[in-house]
Amino acid sequence: MQNHFPVWKNFFILIVLVVGIFYALPNIYGNDPSVQLSSSTSTKLEQTKADEIEASLKKAGLTVKSLEFEEGKILVRFNNTDDQLKAADLLRDSFGRNMTVALNLAPATPDWLRSFGASPMYLGLDLRGGVHFLLEVDMEAAIKQAEDRYYNDIRAGLRTAKIRYQLVSKENGSIKIKLKSAESVPATLDLLAKEFRDLKVIETDDPTELMAKISENAQKEIRKFALAQNMTTLRNRVNEIGVAEPVIQQQGDNRIVVQLPGVQDTTRAKEILGTTATLEYRLVDVQHDVQKAVAGRVPVGTRLYYEKNGQPILLKRNVIVTGDQIVDASSGIDQNGSAAVFITLNGIGAKKMGKMTRKNIGKPMAVVFIEYKTETRTVNGKKVRHKEKIQKVISVATIRDMFSKRFQTTGLDSPQEARNLALLLRAGALAAPVDIIEERTVGPSLGQDNIDKGLMSVVVGFVLVLIFMAVYYKTFGLIANVALAFNLVIIIAILSLLQATLTLPGIAGIVLTVGMAVDANVLIFERIKEEIKIGNTPQSSIFTGYEKAFVTILDANITTLLVALVLFGFGTGPVKGFAVTLSIGILVSLFTAIWGTRMIVNWIYGGRHIEKLSV
Repeated sequence: MQNHFPVWKNFFILIVLVVGIFYALPNIYGNDPSVQLSSSTSTKLEQTKADEIEASLKKAGLTVKSLEFEEGKILVRFNNTDDQLKAADLLRDSFGRNMTVALNLAPATPDWLRSFGASPMYLGLDLRGGVHFLLEVDMEAAIKQAEDRYYNDIRAGLRTAKIRYQLVSKENGSIKIKLKSAESVPATLDLLAKEFRDLKVIETDDPTELMAKISENAQKEIRKFALAQNMTTLRNRVNEIGVAEPVIQQQGDNRIVVQLPGVQDTTRAKEILGTTATLEYRLVDVQHDVQKAVAGRVPVGTRLYYEKNGQPILLKRNVIVTGDQIVDASSGIDQNGSAAVFITLNGIGAKKMGKMTRKNIGKPMAVVFIEYKTETRTVNGKKVRHKEKIQKVISVATIRDMFSKRFQTTGLDSPQEARNLALLLRAGALAAPVDIIEERTVGPSLGQDNIDKGLMSVVVGFVLVLIFMAVYYKTFGLIANVALAFNLVIIIAILSLLQATLTLPGIAGIVLTVGMAVDANVLIFERIKEEIKIGNTPQSSIFTGYEKAFVTILDANITTLLVALVLFGFGTGPVKGFAVTLSIGILVSLFTAIWGTRMIVNWIYGGRHIEKLSV
């Protein structure tokens, strides 16, 4: 039969429709005001801690909607924002020393949907509310830090090479080396050429003096590294806040844009983003009694620290290497099947580590994580900014053999802890200070207003198209309207499956798609009307209309799709959002307008003799 539509196509279209409805469903459930808690150390939270938190909230008279414990993190949901804010203050006072407490809006998707991997779309800053930061990386500080490292390393290198010098000093961005005699210049030049290749060395009028400066190429690499490292660090820190879909991107040569949709506690976000941290490797003092040190009698040459489990430990004052000398760190399994972190140092760090480990085989070495936090506390009803230096021993391991550039840290509790430690080693510290030069907050009420207006634009456009199609094309118009509704459902389902972020420009793309989605049906229906006018039978007109309109439809939609791809390739965040929704809408409209309407038309008119089409 000329107008036959295969059974497999019917089944395929219906399956797509059912799956689309299923994965679009999570978007109707909204969000719950929530508090997310995660460990501020490298260890995960335990179930006992979740029970303790729940008990403390109930004792305070706060109603908990639900408490979820997953992957070492705790999410507490509440029925309203008042309970959420009270609970956050309570938990920070009770557990804030060892845990990160963050406010958020968690999707209220039922468990039965989540068990199938169904989640709602993420909403952008303009829809959900949240905070926008523009951070500027202090590149001069990054260069200065590099100069300080070279200054210290040159002094150490001269002593190791037994080259006698009067002084090594920093002058106007250069390092001045004043030697004891001119005979030491060749040896010094040789040392600098071998160990400090990024330095440009200039001889001065004084035969015993050399000036070393970081080369232009090296300075560019330092700036590039500082920006990239800071972006990595900020991205990892944002994970502590629990933001579902943060935007962290480079702007220019020295700026970073950070957008945190759904974040209500902007003060906490600023504190986490602005925190600076570093790492130190120190030898453990096993000769003295740690309990005497706890009592106040700390031996000369040592310092008292505390491990992550709260146990006191004595460490040598001399630092072996610091975190800025680590060039790579990855987690894995050692030869004994235990969790380990594999570390790579730069040349200077490797030399220091090799010298220290050669002399201290069999002795324990500790990794100290040092963090400089600025917290806002309420004192006598007033907000007070409090700066604090936090030092924690996050790992202790025994030196089994001499090592220098590459080595492994063992003694970790689990592979998860190893991954966390590797993360801290790679990106625990900001490579250069950052300043927040711009801050914008979009309140949840404004975000909701944007959602309401965006939804209204979709509804108005949708209804106008429905009315026009139903009036002008009658039965065929109603069929196109069903396909249009099908089209919207699939777009939302795809965006949800991709966990894409929907913004106002994205809604604009959907509104445009609503208008464009019926273009294909208009072409098909007009072609069917032309075939009827020239005397073809209704069945033949339907078949010919779909067949001959296909090339025109494909040509028009491919042209628009190419424009959307160009917008995505060259545009920034908002433009990309528009391009994504437009592209998805075009592809889906091709499917629904050609296959979807053809299926319904076949159900109504296929397989029987008809005299007239309602078109």
